[in-house]
Amino acid sequence: QVTCVEVVEAYVERVREINPLINALVKDRFEEALQEARQVDKLLSEGPDNDCLEEKFPLLGVPITVKEAFSLHGMPNTSGLVSRRNVIATSDAPVVSRLKQAGAIPLGVTNCSELCMWFESSNKVYGRTNNPYDLQRIAGGSSGGEGSVLAAACSVIGVGSDIGGSIRMPAFFNGVFGHKPTTGVVPNEGQFPIAQGVRTSLLCTGPMCRYAEDLEPMLRVMAGSGVDKLKLDEKVSLGKIKFHCMDHDGGSIFVSPVDKEILQAQKKVVEHLKGELGVQVQPVAIHKMKYSFQIWSAMMSSTDSDGQEAQLFTDLLGDHGKPVWPLWELMKWLVGMSSHTLPAIALGLTEKLMKLNPAGNAKLVSMAKSLQEEMEALLGPDGVLLYPSHPTVAPRHHSPICTPFNFAYTAIFNVLGLPVTQCPLGLSSEGLPLGIQLVAASYNDHLTLAVARYLEKAFGGWVLPGQV
Repeated sequence: QVTCVEVVEAYVERVREINPLINALVKDRFEEALQEARQVDKLLSEGPDNDCLEEKFPLLGVPITVKEAFSLHGMPNTSGLVSRRNVIATSDAPVVSRLKQAGAIPLGVTNCSELCMWFESSNKVYGRTNNPYDLQRIAGGSSGGEGSVLAAACSVIGVGSDIGGSIRMPAFFNGVFGHKPTTGVVPNEGQFPIAQGVRTSLLCTGPMCRYAEDLEPMLRVMAGSGVDKLKLDEKVSLGKIKFHCMDHDGGSIFVSPVDKEILQAQKKVVEHLKGELGVQVQPVAIHKMKYSFQIWSAMMSSTDSDGQEAQLFTDLLGDHGKPVWPLWELMKWLVGMSSHTLPAIALGLTEKLMKLNPAGNAKLVSMAKSLQEEMEALLGPDGVLLYPSHPTVAPRHHSPICTPFNFAYTAIFNVLGLPVTQCPLGLSSEGLPLGIQLVAASYNDHLTLAVARYLEKAFGGWVLPGQV
């Protein structure tokens, strides 16, 4: 009904209108995108067999955006690090390449937090990204630009990465869908910083989008030949899923209590599943979830099976240059002289503290293993857990520095390697997105994706900002 050029032009126009407010897209490739759109229209006008094209190019002509931490040929690849300001990608990350080969058209790259290690997307290269529902609030991190650009209808689908919730927090704060796949299926290569040692088992690359039905086709393309492990062709009978729910982490001293409205939204989901599907939703209390933050931190700094140490964050901040001294950077920051953000400096300081308790860390690593076994046994081949995405709705700018451990609600599932779909559930009384995490056992991504599609129909899914 419309040409590819018309579609791309519409999104380009939308970005030009909205991006000055949200600062989500940090570098565009509009000219190249329009050129690629013309080629798509030419291909469609020549090709009599559109069914064949659909099989070969499942995402033909679809505008996408990519987190700036990923290599996209000709685009910057700084991850918000000032010392990388002039780094331009000379190739595509594997997931980006696969999406392009499937016919998708990148519009540009989106903002992230410095070195992708904080849940507010702000850095000294591009500045701060705003939440389209309230510009005074965060878009989340580290894939915050991606969450914001999608929520503002400036892109159709996007590429994010997640080592502690970096897909799911922005998806939650911005009222869109995000999926952290089962670990080890979608390739992580081609992003900076790249995970090394034990962190390779925590980092995931996945799809983000406004509509639940777009998660699966994106995931198929991004996973390549690894997609067979994910059972995406299996029919899901929602009435046969064993649902479990947990309202909070059990009361960690590090983490804020869960907001009433988030708990109410989760309760509505439970009541809807019981009433409409006639299923039981079993409340569970998994004791070890209380130590989510401590477990994640211990895993991030632990050695892998070969004894390889995790790369120090302070080394990454230096990016092969001089090492960064966090205390010195803090002094410089206080007088406005540091090229790093306060959260990055703070992380460098806390990293040193984690090294001081090796015995405690070892205990937490073994707790992670037993929690994983417990979760796999609980969920089994047909279980889905409902769990809050974050203790609060999108916080105001800068306030995460006062609640730095609230990301534990998402981070624990990186440790466990489980697939998680972040699903929006309408807006709060303040007009901010609500949502829920849907968790399944390893390689049961098809279950969480099916439940997300169902909840989208039941609760309305993404809401255009400014409609309330």
